[in-house]
Amino acid sequence: MSDLLERLRGRGWRVTSQRRVVAEVLDGDHVHLTADEVHARAAQRLPEISRQTVYNALGELVSLGEVTEVAANGRAKRYDPNVHRPHQHLVCAGCGTIRDVYPTGSPLDDLPAEERFGFTVSEVKVTYRGLCPSCAPGPSSV
Repeated sequence: MSDLLERLRGRGWRVTSQRRVVAEVLDGDHVHLTADEVHARAAQRLPEISRQTVYNALGELVSLGEVTEVAANGRAKRYDPNVHRPHQHLVCAGCGTIRDVYPTGSPLDDLPAEERFGFTVSEVKVTYRGLCPSCAPGPSSV
């Protein structure tokens, strides 16, 4: 059973066959699928699942705090089930691939007290951007 599915059952989420398939599709490391990708993968396992059912399930998962929405430079929102381990994202500016990264230290430590303007900071989101190995230009042959 997937970690996400196990967490949802523990919370008393009614697990229908459609919801189960959506949770299973989202399970794994570095999962950042769009709603259309979730639907396509879910339909391979359960052909009768509708796009609306997938959107509804994703909305419920976000509302429950079991999945977060990740936006990447004007591309379609992606859904990240890795909500229980603090992390940042590494995003390819070429193809949009997203990887979870776990930098050492706290980004909050990088914000001096005088730059907080009296705010009590509750969350920091850092996104690293660059090119993945597939999109990066290779060494030029001279």
